[in-house]
Amino acid sequence: MKLIIAIVQPHRLEAIKAALAEVEVFRLTVMDVQGFGRQRGQPELYRGLEFTVDLVRKVQLMIGVNDEFVQPTVEAILKAGRSGPSGEIGDGKIFILPLEDCIRIRTGERGGEAI
Repeated sequence: MKLIIAIVQPHRLEAIKAALAEVEVFRLTVMDVQGFGRQRGQPELYRGLEFTVDLVRKVQLMIGVNDEFVQPTVEAILKAGRSGPSGEIGDGKIFILPLEDCIRIRTGERGGEAI
């Protein structure tokens, strides 16, 4: 089992959800997050004054998958989360972590069956 954490642009969320549904991944957690990477913030206008926003709004997806779903999940996120054919700075990142255990609270099932 793996935990896939993807940090992506908010406007790409619906496309990513559709791409995940195509590869039969229907369970995910979505969180609004802020941060910066190479973008280092962006200038914005507020009441006619320009200022720099240091933290850029992103969306974080957390998806627990069994091993056979790791590659299709990653490819779906890459396909739907990339801006244009070659991508752009700020498209996001995907992290894949080992998932030691998963427990379904309702039934007490553990491991891959709980995912």
